[in-house]
Amino acid sequence: MKKVTGIGGVFFKCKDPEKVKEWYHTHLGIDAGKWGANFEWRDAEDPSKKGSTAWNTFTEKVKMFEPSAKEFMINYRVENISALVEQLKAEGVTVLDDIVTYPYGKFVHIMDVEGNKIQLWEPGEE
Repeated sequence: MKKVTGIGGVFFKCKDPEKVKEWYHTHLGIDAGKWGANFEWRDAEDPSKKGSTAWNTFTEKVKMFEPSAKEFMINYRVENISALVEQLKAEGVTVLDDIVTYPYGKFVHIMDVEGNKIQLWEPGEE
């Protein structure tokens, strides 16, 4: 079974998220609004399929990275999230929550061996 298919997003904490977004905009050209930046790309194996990678900043007080104490969280794109979660559980991986479904995809959170919270995302129709 194919597991991770790419990076779905990179999220990190900072003291002043708006100031950091402005710095990235000024110096690196990342145009990040309220919901961050979204980089679109095409699948190398099937160029008719589009994908995207999100980028966003968050305040240091945000709770969404917990129980990890790290300042970042990576979102990995996956296929067949339900089967993958079952496999991860069988392998002893800590699965933090149930799969939730939105129009733009399914999400679940796991912990890696060093306590980094990871978000898994099976995209919906893009």
